Amino acid sequence: MGDRWRVEVDRSVCIGSGMCVGASPDGFRLDSARQSHPVAPEGEASEGVLAAAEGCPVEAILITVAKTGEAVFPPEE
Repeated sequence: MGDRWRVEVDRSVCIGSGMCVGASPDGFRLDSARQSHPVAPEGEASEGVLAAAEGCPVEAILITVAKTGEAVFPPEE
């Protein structure tokens, strides 16, 4: 993919389904409260991280291009 992404999880929206960890075990972890956290808030673009964001049942995962802030997911309308 080539870009560097910034990954955030909106903890006020996260329901702790764990689907992100299933889709990208190297990209996300659940804490003791079952809230998701990115393993690395900034890193290389990753198909797994994108799949996790797309599969989140409440769209709690936000991905932007680190350099520009352009939305990767969810896409801007």
